[in-house]
Amino acid sequence: MGWNPCPMPETVSACTTCGACCHSYRVEFSVYELDSLGGTVPEALTEVVNGATCRMRGTGEVPIRCVALEGELGSLALCRIYERRPHPCAELDEGSYGCNKARVRHGLPPLGDWLGN
Repeated sequence: MGWNPCPMPETVSACTTCGACCHSYRVEFSVYELDSLGGTVPEALTEVVNGATCRMRGTGEVPIRCVALEGELGSLALCRIYERRPHPCAELDEGSYGCNKARVRHGLPPLGDWLGN
């Protein structure tokens, strides 16, 4: 099934100049989030894990790089399916522990208060 990338965001945030999470986490989610089954995630950008779970292509490999990421780590980094991204991505908040852990892992400064190691 084909898909169209989301439009460029109107505002710039740390997320649009980072991309560390897209280079750090395996993104697995229910097959019911796929556009072919009534969800929003473009099936063409995913791979099957098992009958109930799929993942974003590129996040099950090392080095990790989600196929939906456009741009470069720590520079202009945009999710081409931001408005249709799977729940694990939508639940990762800018400046959260998971966000900062990914940023520090890739040599980027943490956002806000960082209590990690």
